[in-house]
Amino acid sequence: MKTIVFDVDDTIYDQQQPFRNAINAVFPDVKPEDMHALYIRFRFHSDETFPKVMSDDWTLEFMRFYRINESLKDLNYPSVSQDNGLIFQKTYEEELDNIVMHPEVKKVFDFLKENNIPMGIITNGPTDHQFKKVKQLQLENWVPTDNIIISQSTGFQKPEREIFNLAAKEFNMECAHTLYVGDSFENDIVGATNGGWKSLWFNHRLREIPDGEKAHHLKEVTSFEDLFPTIQSLFS
Repeated sequence: MKTIVFDVDDTIYDQQQPFRNAINAVFPDVKPEDMHALYIRFRFHSDETFPKVMSDDWTLEFMRFYRINESLKDLNYPSVSQDNGLIFQKTYEEELDNIVMHPEVKKVFDFLKENNIPMGIITNGPTDHQFKKVKQLQLENWVPTDNIIISQSTGFQKPEREIFNLAAKEFNMECAHTLYVGDSFENDIVGATNGGWKSLWFNHRLREIPDGEKAHHLKEVTSFEDLFPTIQSLFS
């Protein structure tokens, strides 16, 4: 491996913590034992519906209401009003203002920077929302701004081949020698394979490979603590 590119959400930071805080504040009846499953459904509906925003079929505001409403319904909680759904979104965004890079990821980034290994970012989502996370996580201390791609600003999104092709061109990276690191099998592992990249599935939520999919990834890591030694071994 010569170069490495990262996902952002639930890869560079623990996305479940701000989600949990927002749920507890707005929907206190959600049981603690349901929180992980609710988060997984929230991510599912987010990935499922954002293409409707990209194609201008849905507003971003409606999509954000829909994904939390459907996630709650999936776990047999009552439907919520659109107003309450948007209160949740506002609270969630406020919690995201406090996100920090996981210390094990910082070890990885420091190692890569010290060894002059080129780095990049590809993240799905609204441009302003995702760039705010880039700033909060101080990613530009390690990754040049020109090596950060946010899906909405390109017209493509993971797992589409086009966004990986664009990144390879913009980052001046060789696909066969580039490793993509992300937590979503459907977006990150399938997407990297579509682009001809190698991939590391950061499966710290211990998900199963989706039905009908094959294990395309080069490595699988199931904890933050194992991330640094695994990446170090691939780039040493």
